[in-house]
Amino acid sequence: MHSAELEKSDRAETAGRAAVASARRVVVKVGSSSLTTPEGRIDSGRIRDLVEVLAARRALGQEVILVSSGAVAAGMTPLGMARRPRDLASQQAAASVGQGLLLAAYTAELAGHGLNAAQVLLTVEDMMRRVQHRNAQRTLRRLLDIGAVPIVNENDTVATHELRFGDNDRLAALVAHLMRADALVLLSDVDALYDGNPSDPGASVVSLVRGPEDLDGIDIGSSGRRGVGTGGMVTKVASARIATEAGVHTMLTSAANARAALAGDRVGTLFAAGGGRRPSARQLWLAHATAGRGSLVLDPGAVAAVVREKASLLPAGVVRVRGEFSAGDPVDLCDEQGTVVARGLVNYDAAEVPDLMGRSTRWLARELGPSYERELVHRDDLVVL
Repeated sequence: MHSAELEKSDRAETAGRAAVASARRVVVKVGSSSLTTPEGRIDSGRIRDLVEVLAARRALGQEVILVSSGAVAAGMTPLGMARRPRDLASQQAAASVGQGLLLAAYTAELAGHGLNAAQVLLTVEDMMRRVQHRNAQRTLRRLLDIGAVPIVNENDTVATHELRFGDNDRLAALVAHLMRADALVLLSDVDALYDGNPSDPGASVVSLVRGPEDLDGIDIGSSGRRGVGTGGMVTKVASARIATEAGVHTMLTSAANARAALAGDRVGTLFAAGGGRRPSARQLWLAHATAGRGSLVLDPGAVAAVVREKASLLPAGVVRVRGEFSAGDPVDLCDEQGTVVARGLVNYDAAEVPDLMGRSTRWLARELGPSYERELVHRDDLVVL
């Protein structure tokens, strides 16, 4: 890298870290392995250390939202589970026991700093549906207004395999977007992103990521060290991408570096917020907080219209419908090879679509009535993937 480019990179990193330190509102995510002992018990010392850091930021006037994993891990030992269960029912049982233990620990530690803990459990449905989405936003805003510390987790006890965030890294990025946070800090048992296996002597810390090109040639890997969580480096990098798309500077480091990261010190990896046109709330929500309930297969002309021309999807361009969905549900839009090219909110039930396929909206209005003269998916309710 030339000296001019190095200087530019250094300025970008300095500015990004300063933005994290001065953030008005910050979302902090902590992973299971950073909160529990190797046996799966809650580590009260680690929770105390983290709460002290968060309380110090609150004392400086910073609003803090904590996204905390650890419920399943905390419930394992009381239920006699030697390792994290694989089946969903057992995970939900562990979460039911562990969530109470986890919140009790946070409540006790925050009380020592004169702060109230507020539990907020979210599901993918809460982010997918507009009403729940807005209610979650209003609740979190009100909690911040009254000085509480929201502690967010996925509601594992009611989530399903088909409808779940899968890891709290993505949940944290979406919460940062939902709440218009200025910064996101992802804490785990890894101190930074490396350009190779961290255990290799020649591996170096990647201190700044300005865009996907900075990750070219880097083997991100897939798992943490402890095996008590669900997220690895892949999910953290993907979550950082979601957040930076939304204009949120993102820090990735270990829980031990939490204080330094929030102070803007040179620890961990900074993912700089994108400087281009930010996606709308609807676009980011559709792209990252929804799962297709079914799919519509498009002919080549419809694919081109949706992807290149950013047009609405009309019934004439659909050749096949898959799955069951209702009007208002998110559906995947696929080409004839099965590749998902877009996602959008559909205006018809799945059972209605076969009678509409290949027809123009004018024909449908004439034969079926004026209520059928509308798009299958309007372009305002559609995001190209």
